[in-house]
Amino acid sequence: MSYSDPFLRTILTRTKCIAVVGVSPNTVRPSYYVARYLKLKGFTVIPVNPVHAGKVLFGQTVRADLSEVPEEVDMVDVFRRSEAVPEIAEAALTHLPNLRTFWMQIGVEHAAAAERLQAAGVDVVMNRCPKIEYQRLFGELRMGGFSTGIISSKL
Repeated sequence: MSYSDPFLRTILTRTKCIAVVGVSPNTVRPSYYVARYLKLKGFTVIPVNPVHAGKVLFGQTVRADLSEVPEEVDMVDVFRRSEAVPEIAEAALTHLPNLRTFWMQIGVEHAAAAERLQAAGVDVVMNRCPKIEYQRLFGELRMGGFSTGIISSKL
């Protein structure tokens, strides 16, 4: 899967509210620090995890599933195994009428679910991390010594 930089930049620029499915309150888990980073960048982050439902994370109550998300969600970010994606995708299509992006984290892919989502008009990204893409596209990775290929006058 190849995604153009303008495509990813458009997604990350237009997105305001992200439901993070499979988020953990454990601060060393990737789902925690990705969600925390997105929150620090100004996104509203809605945590979704049935094991931790009712707890507060990132200033929001953890929801058991997408049917409990009352906010206008622009994007779903999935931290679950690939085999769980079809069920999450169907829940997203059923309960999130304003969904514009369905993002699957590194190592997470499901072609059939992606086709179903795209047929419904939802942009799909598989096997990528929005934190890494945000840092790469908006010039933050180079602060850590990485060459992003993006020219910028920001330090």
